[in-house]
Amino acid sequence: MMSPVGGQATPTPRVVYSARPASPRPARGGVSGGGGSRRNVIVLVLAGLFAACATPRATAKASAPDAEGVWRSRGYGWLLTVAPEGMRLHHETAAGCYPDPSSPLELKELFGAQEPGPSEDVRDFLSAPGETRYRFDRLTALPDRCDTPHVWSAVELFDVFRATFAEHYASFPQRDPDWLARLDAQRSRVTPGMDAHALFTLFADALRSLNDAHVELVADEASSDTLTYEARPTGTFAMLEQAAVAMNRPPNEVQREWMRAYRDGILQTVLHGEGHHVANQRVLWGFAAPRVAYLNLLTMGGFVAGTEEATPTLTQELAALEPVLDEALAAFAGAGALILDVSNNRGGYDAFARAIAERFTAQPRRAYTKWATGAKDVPPQVFTLQPTSRPSFHGPVYVVTSDVTVSAGEVLTLALRALPNVVHVGTATRGAFSDMLVKPLPNGWTVHLSNEHYTGADGEDYEARGLPPQRPLDVFGDGKDLWHAHAKALRALADSLPPPGAKSTP
Repeated sequence: MMSPVGGQATPTPRVVYSARPASPRPARGGVSGGGGSRRNVIVLVLAGLFAACATPRATAKASAPDAEGVWRSRGYGWLLTVAPEGMRLHHETAAGCYPDPSSPLELKELFGAQEPGPSEDVRDFLSAPGETRYRFDRLTALPDRCDTPHVWSAVELFDVFRATFAEHYASFPQRDPDWLARLDAQRSRVTPGMDAHALFTLFADALRSLNDAHVELVADEASSDTLTYEARPTGTFAMLEQAAVAMNRPPNEVQREWMRAYRDGILQTVLHGEGHHVANQRVLWGFAAPRVAYLNLLTMGGFVAGTEEATPTLTQELAALEPVLDEALAAFAGAGALILDVSNNRGGYDAFARAIAERFTAQPRRAYTKWATGAKDVPPQVFTLQPTSRPSFHGPVYVVTSDVTVSAGEVLTLALRALPNVVHVGTATRGAFSDMLVKPLPNGWTVHLSNEHYTGADGEDYEARGLPPQRPLDVFGDGKDLWHAHAKALRALADSLPPPGAKSTP
C-alpha cells in the first residue's frame, strides 16, 4: 500500500483469497477508493492476525492428521487438499475445475487454523481465531478432471467467467438483475479461437454495468500493458474527472492535488495547525474546537510503510496503529465530543475496523453479521465488539462519511452505528461491504467479485445503496468547491457541537 496522497480510485482490497500477484503494476495512486482502476492482486497475509472480536473456539492446526484429505467449501467454489507436505487449492464451477497457482505457504495464511463443524466430516477453516469461517465438507477424493491438463478455449473461458458470477456474485438484485441474461446474449460472439483482446474487452464491458467497487478484471502479467479494465467513476470521483477535463489536466494529477487539499484543510482549517499526521500518514488527529476531539482515518490498513522486499503483516500494522490510538484517545480524555472522520477512507481490513470501533464501546455489542452466497446451511457469522482496556472514548461520537467511504471504512461505520453514543453524519457511503473473492481464471487472468452479505445490528443489508447518514452533511460541497468543501463542512460541524461545560448528547 502506498501513501493515500496520490489520486486513488479503487478500494484498498479486503480479499477473501488472493493468488500470487497477477501483475506487478500498482493501482492508480496506490491505495484507492472506488471509481475503478487497475491494481495488484495482493497476497493476504493473515497468519499472525490478532484475535478478533467474536469469542473464538479452540483451534487446531489445519495440518493436523484429522484434517488431511480433500475438502469442498460451501460457497466460494474451492476444493482444498490438505496433505503432510502442504495444501493445494482448486477452483470448481459448473463449467470446469482447475488448479490455483498459490503456494502451500500462501494457502496456509488463509486456511491455517480449523474449528470443528457440526459433524466429523465438516470443518471450518480460517486464517486465525475470530476471523471469517469457511465451512468445508470432506470428499473421498479430488475429482479427476481437476488435475487433467487442458488448454482452455475462449468459449470455455467465457463459460467459466459466467459460472463464477452466477454461482458467487451476491448483488445482482441490487445492482443489475438482468446481468446474466445480457451476458448470455454475448456468448454467440465468442468463438473458440477468439483473440485475448476481444475476449477481455467483452468481459470488461459486461462488468461495467455492475458499478461495484469490489469487481475487477486483471490481465496476466504478459498482457497487463494492453489489456486493462477500469470501472466508470461515480459521485465525487466523477466530479473530479469532470474538473480534470475542464482544466485540461490529467485526472491522476487532479486527484493528487485534491488529496493534498483535503489533508491540508484538515491540518490547517479543522485542527488550526496543531494536528498530528501519523501512522504512515494514514491517521490525522487533534482538537477541532475546545473539548471537540477530531480523529481522521484514511484507510483501514497501511499503517506501516512496506518495501519491495517485504509487506508488513497485519500484526505489525496493528502494533503501529495501537500506540497512535492510545496517544490520541488519552489526549481526548477531557473532550465533550469526538468527530471520527472517515469521509475519505479507502478501505482495508475488517479486523482493523473492529479494533478501532472497540475503542468507543463500553459494553459488548453485536456489530454486524456476514454470510456467503451459496454457503448452504452455514449459519451467518456474528462479529461482536468487546470493550478494551486500552484508552477509549465513550462520550458522544460523530462519525462522518461520504460516497468515497468504502469497503472496510463502511464496515467500521456499520459497527459504530451499533453503539448508542454514535451519530452518523455526512452523506451515504459507497455500498461495497463484501470481502473480495479473487478467482484466477484458467488462462492467467484474475477476476474479483463480491460474494458476501453484510447486515448491521438493525438487520439491514446496505450493499449497493450505502449506509445513509442519520444527520446529513454535504461533505464535499456537491462539486461546487471540491478543494475546500470538506474543511469548511468539518469546521462547521465542530463549531456546532456543544461548548465547554455544556451537557453533550448525540
